[in-house]
Amino acid sequence: MKKQTMHEFMNITKALADATRVRTLLSLRDGELCVCQITELFGLAPSTVSKHLSILFQAGLVESRKEGRWIYYQLPGKTAPPVIREALDWVIRVNATAPDAIEDSERLSLILKENPADLCKRQCQK
Repeated sequence: MKKQTMHEFMNITKALADATRVRTLLSLRDGELCVCQITELFGLAPSTVSKHLSILFQAGLVESRKEGRWIYYQLPGKTAPPVIREALDWVIRVNATAPDAIEDSERLSLILKENPADLCKRQCQK
């Protein structure tokens, strides 16, 4: 088993030191989301969302896959290192009932009813 380094620990804690990144992790707890869905949820510029996702990815807190022109993100599976699983469990346990998380969940349920291609098209027109 690989030992965790201080550098890996610092990447995780830095990634968790931003409310938007924590809210992003909470939004992924029920499954993967396309970047355009995350962008719509937070009302941020796509470049800002991409930067947040990059930080989460580098810390190992999210995984991604590309399908056509879309990139989907999800929380790591059961094969993720224990420190990642423990960090995600802690984030979800502590924040799941926070007002922002509940509001995001309600908003996300509406966003998930929309076609991701329509969301992407609309965001590109802004």
